[in-house]
Amino acid sequence: MRYPEFIKPGDTIGYVAPSFGCSMEPYKTAFQNALKKLEYLGYGSVLGPNVYEQNGTGISNAPDKCAAEFMEAYVSEDSDALISCGGGELMCEILSFMDFERIAAAEPKWFMGYSDNTNLVFPLTTLCDTAAVYGPCASSFGMEPWHESISDALKVLTGEKLTETGYPTYEIESGKDEENPLATINATEPRVLTLLMPTGGRLQVTDAVSMRGRLVGGCLDCLVNLLGTRFDRTAEFVERYKDDGVLWFIEACDLNVFSIRRALWQMKEAGWFKYASGVLVGRPLNGEEMFGLDHIRAFAEPLAELGVPVVIDTDIGHVSPMMPVISGAVGEYTAEGQEQRLVMKLV
Repeated sequence: MRYPEFIKPGDTIGYVAPSFGCSMEPYKTAFQNALKKLEYLGYGSVLGPNVYEQNGTGISNAPDKCAAEFMEAYVSEDSDALISCGGGELMCEILSFMDFERIAAAEPKWFMGYSDNTNLVFPLTTLCDTAAVYGPCASSFGMEPWHESISDALKVLTGEKLTETGYPTYEIESGKDEENPLATINATEPRVLTLLMPTGGRLQVTDAVSMRGRLVGGCLDCLVNLLGTRFDRTAEFVERYKDDGVLWFIEACDLNVFSIRRALWQMKEAGWFKYASGVLVGRPLNGEEMFGLDHIRAFAEPLAELGVPVVIDTDIGHVSPMMPVISGAVGEYTAEGQEQRLVMKLV
């Protein structure tokens, strides 16, 4: 696994828009404030040509232009790390124009984003053997004041904090809108982890879990969309790291509970979970119960046959706040009751 150099004050952060850009509110004002805050901390800025564009469908610009922007930014010496401007809907379409062999041959640099950015975080790890960060997009750094999760994300890029414990409360109703573009995370609800251990072919609630493995994953909506395409070399990746075990982190955005269950079935049948050592599941954005199936069962029942620990509703993904996770690192995760700890080792 290739690990980029950590950034430090004086380095330059590049901002790219392989999915949505920051052309509309509240993201434009938040992004501009993020630039000010990060520049105050000593980081230079270089903006890709699509940052303020709104010419694409579900992304900032035409797919070939978005791919060209990312490729140029990744290999350029003008920036030391890259942060995506935002999520979106159709970043998958830029992959047809990407040269992952060129990226794999280039000096690695950190790329951070989540949601639709799974379409780059996951291939960077599985195709290029290069670590990336599943974490907040650029406009989140414009909130006032910073939530601890935003500080943590920057500290991952600087190498100051590679152990995450999550956050005691989460947000169910955001205060961020066009009139309040800099609103911080409205974390009001206590986090409730569901810890599950395999027993007799089923997953049973337990008081403590422990798991270790090579971290990989992202947004389930995007992961299952990549499955079976020419960008899917996941079976090769898990085979390569089978001695470490594979610690999956997954979360869902638009998928409902039945879509989640179907997606997990696909991943199992494709061999993605062959060497799984555990699964960390973030709070789903659209996890309402349907026909008696709640989100706990939607994840737990199809994952039970893996015979590994599973934690559901941890701090990963669309329901803020989210722990930044280094895709490609070796993760050591422990939880007891409602306390958790994820140590990420760059080995």
